[in-house]
Amino acid sequence: MSSAPPLFPWRLVLASASPRRRQLLQGLDLPVEITSVDVDETPPVGMAAAEVAEHLARKKAMAWQGELANDQVLVTADTTVLLGELLLNKPEDAQDARRMLGLLAGKEHRVITGVCLRTANGTMSFSDTANVRFAPMTAAEIAYYVERHKPLDKAGAYGVQDWLGFTTVERIEGSFYTVMGLPMHRVYAALKEMRR
Repeated sequence: MSSAPPLFPWRLVLASASPRRRQLLQGLDLPVEITSVDVDETPPVGMAAAEVAEHLARKKAMAWQGELANDQVLVTADTTVLLGELLLNKPEDAQDARRMLGLLAGKEHRVITGVCLRTANGTMSFSDTANVRFAPMTAAEIAYYVERHKPLDKAGAYGVQDWLGFTTVERIEGSFYTVMGLPMHRVYAALKEMRR
C-alpha cells in the first residue's frame, strides 16, 4: 500500500522552540526541519499592540542566518494576547503570570498570531485574530495552574491546549490553532499561494 505524495513539494524550516508549533506544522504532511532564532521581542515604542505579533514574526524571519533551497520555506511566528489595548506577552516570572491570569479571568481577550513565511525568492507575512472568553477563576485556581503547568513561555501566561483551556475557556471566536500558536488554515492557504 503506497502513501499519497504531498500535495505540494515544500520542505518547511520552523524557526521556533515551541513544541506546539512543531506539532501543528507536522500536521500538514510536509517535511519539517527545526532550527532556532534569537531576537529581542521588545516591541518598538509607539507600535499598535495589534501589530506586534506580525512585526516580531517578520523580525525573526529576517534574523535567521541560514540558506534556503528553492523548495524550502522558513516559518516564523509570534503570539500576543491583548486585553483591550493592554499587551500581555510572556510573563517575567510566576508572580507576573498570576497577575496576567487575574486580569484575564472572567473577561474576553484577543489572541493574535503573526506568521512570516520566507523563501529563497521572497517573504510573506500575515496575522490572524481569535477572541477568547475566560470563565472567572479563583486565586487558588490561578496559583495551581501557574505552579503545576509553569506557563512562563506562553503569551498571556496560558496554553489553550492544557488544563486552563479545559477548565476556563468558555468560548473561542476564530481558529483554535491561532490561540495555540499557529493559524494553520492561513499557513496552508499561503503555502498554496506561494507555489503559483
